[in-house]
Amino acid sequence: MKILVVEDNERIAKYIKQMLEEESFAVDVVGDGETGERRILSDTYDLIILDIMLPLKDGVSVCRDVRMAHNTTPILMLTAKGEIEDKITGLDSGADDYLLKPFVMEELLARVRALLRRPTVQVPDELVVQDVILNSQSRIVTVSGKQISLTLKEFSILEYLMRHAGSVVTREQLIEHCWDFAYSAFSNITDVYVKQLRQKLGLENNHDKYIKTIRGVGYSFISE
Repeated sequence: MKILVVEDNERIAKYIKQMLEEESFAVDVVGDGETGERRILSDTYDLIILDIMLPLKDGVSVCRDVRMAHNTTPILMLTAKGEIEDKITGLDSGADDYLLKPFVMEELLARVRALLRRPTVQVPDELVVQDVILNSQSRIVTVSGKQISLTLKEFSILEYLMRHAGSVVTREQLIEHCWDFAYSAFSNITDVYVKQLRQKLGLENNHDKYIKTIRGVGYSFISE
């Protein structure tokens, strides 16, 4: 899953990015409200962490404007302002949750997980496709009842493919959802990770059993 952090404090932004990436999220970071709003409206994110006190455009205005543009991505507001009126203003602008600075990172992660559990269309924690079972909370993957070990990036790619089982997923979609915007859609990085995934799924001699290559386009996780 992919998260956008809009935070002008470089130290805090770097810390949030590091901790979220350790939880297997792909994370983009921008430092002002105008850039943040453009990213929200032009890219696809699963969650936005949005500071209120931002240069160029404040977080409340950004939140209000993206909601007026019918963008429903969950937004967690992050701010040092603690008055009840500020909380009400933030939530009324369209934010889904509100966390005060300074904060404990474990609480931020818990709020992120809670927001991601309640999308418009319910997303299950456990995915079962063929004999592959993936649990997004425990990050345990089993194949035919045997647990396999995946890196954070391998897990992220497998989760995205399984959530779209039966459909074609382009390389650009994998780049967009599993990496930050520093990576190019023309990179062959997805091919490298899919090859590693196939090996760990035990597919050295039958590449298409789970993940089928759609030549010139991307991949499809076979649903049955």
